Amino acid sequence: MRLSRRDFGLGVAALGLVPLAARAQGSDLDRQLTAFLDAEFEKELQMDPERLTRLGRKEQYDRLTDRSDAAAQRELAWRRASVAEMKRRFDPAKLSEDARTSFEMWALELDRAETQVRWRGHGYIFDRNGPHTGLPNFMINQHRVDTPADMQAYVARVGAIAGVIDQQLAQAQASAAKGVRMPRFAYEQSLTEVRRLTTGAPFAGNEGGGKDSALFADGKAKIAALNLPPAEAERLTRALSEAMTAKMKPAYDRLAAWLEADAASASPEPQGAGALPEGAAFYNAMLRLQTTTDMTADQIHELGLAEVKRIRGEMETLKAKIGFSGTLEEFFVHLRTDDRFYVPNTDAGRAQYLKMAEDYLAAMKAKLPAYFGRIPKTDLIVKRVESFREEPGGAAHYSSGAPDGSRPGIYYVHLADTRATPIYEIEGTSYHEGWPGHHMQIMLAQEMTGTPAFRGQYGYGAYIEGWGLYVELLAKEAGQYQDPYSDFGRLGREIWRAIRLVVDTGIHAKGWSEQQALDFYSANSPQPLGKIRSEIRRYFVMPGQATSYKVGMVKILALREEAKRELGPRFDLKGFHDVVLGAGSLPLPVLESRVRRWAAARKAA
Repeated sequence: MRLSRRDFGLGVAALGLVPLAARAQGSDLDRQLTAFLDAEFEKELQMDPERLTRLGRKEQYDRLTDRSDAAAQRELAWRRASVAEMKRRFDPAKLSEDARTSFEMWALELDRAETQVRWRGHGYIFDRNGPHTGLPNFMINQHRVDTPADMQAYVARVGAIAGVIDQQLAQAQASAAKGVRMPRFAYEQSLTEVRRLTTGAPFAGNEGGGKDSALFADGKAKIAALNLPPAEAERLTRALSEAMTAKMKPAYDRLAAWLEADAASASPEPQGAGALPEGAAFYNAMLRLQTTTDMTADQIHELGLAEVKRIRGEMETLKAKIGFSGTLEEFFVHLRTDDRFYVPNTDAGRAQYLKMAEDYLAAMKAKLPAYFGRIPKTDLIVKRVESFREEPGGAAHYSSGAPDGSRPGIYYVHLADTRATPIYEIEGTSYHEGWPGHHMQIMLAQEMTGTPAFRGQYGYGAYIEGWGLYVELLAKEAGQYQDPYSDFGRLGREIWRAIRLVVDTGIHAKGWSEQQALDFYSANSPQPLGKIRSEIRRYFVMPGQATSYKVGMVKILALREEAKRELGPRFDLKGFHDVVLGAGSLPLPVLESRVRRWAAARKAA
């Protein structure tokens, strides 16, 4: 878990954020606030070259983001000064309601940043989301090469990966010296990832059997696409090879040596955050950041237990409708073991899986106008996760596109082992990650006008993931899930999120072992055991993140029911959705206020 400001609020893998020129509306004071916040947000972007690239911009294109402690302190000092200046210049009582929301959110970000920097040393830097895999993934999927100069910048950045790895290795070593170590399995997993990334050409020995490593293959493809004279193409290829072998590889070797040596000091049995120094306080801070609420670990645990019980009841009803005569636990085993619920573990089977996802998305997209007033313009594609970061049973995830259409949104699927990815879950997963889930919500936020640019950029996990889980149910209401097994898969995905509330708090606040977590999870979910184990290990290294999904969904559903009661026949589902999606990602208390104001205004109209 990397505890940068961006990571705390996000449940989705890497948001590609695009700054928008805000069209100032409202009073002069509102417009002045928008101009101030846009200028401040631009300062924030200039401190983060990688984020600029994700925005489709090419400033500082040859640099990577500074991840040092000093850089974190500089950014925090800037944010403190920014919020102080905003409070000095603007009286929130004189702003419009929407402008006041911007004011409050900008101030809230300082509180969140203070918490993030306070607990920075508790982060597991080289876990499954570490820079050792994140940076190659960034270069492959985000660094666009349109000119020779872009490729020169690509080579420079590849060479700069070594500095980032060394910088963060020193941080990980300092944390380990204070007793903050990730579980031993995470050391082993990261060591495997490092070896994958440094296998194949251009590395010495070329253990990849003549194949190019993933990053080298990407760089060569981007050079080839430039159609350069052979001598120039060869020069750039040699420069890339040298950056990888002379700079990147030695840094990865240093990281591998430390991972191998320090693993012996890590707990062989995974332990939750509660076992860390100041672990209880750290975990409580993570829950506040992830859920944007003040819910305690005990409250979240009890909510999870209640939701598991409710969903099991719905599962029993559907199981009887399907005609299975055994117990629910026996039905889970049936779903895990029957070959008809899995595509073959071959390239043909994986292609079949991706095609099924594309077909479900196309059918759902055709129904969107009946439920939403605004639909984003950016395209969506389904893609298998790159081999160097793929893991059996890994969670699907979304990477956003660019509103100008230059880059589509990507719904990523782990297909290393198709036995860990049952076909009865494809439908719900597709709606969650694509239409009308993450792709729709995030791209609509990026297309917003009339608000400060940061409002379309910031992400809050409880809102984003809560929306993704909510639309899995919305698709059911829209007439999808015609296959009852697929509908059972939907319930399986919902109970999975309820289980997360129980297991995450069990691990980090109640001292649960990995086996306790595995037993509770497998007793209440039809998911394959390989996927369950992968999920539980994710919770161990990302304290609190898994709680955001269900907490957010419960809040959105509660607000919908509240608005229905308040408005009666005047309630409009399309209008409700446009209100929920119309202001970008929001902390849940801010969303609650927004929906209530909408309902009150509609009632009074």
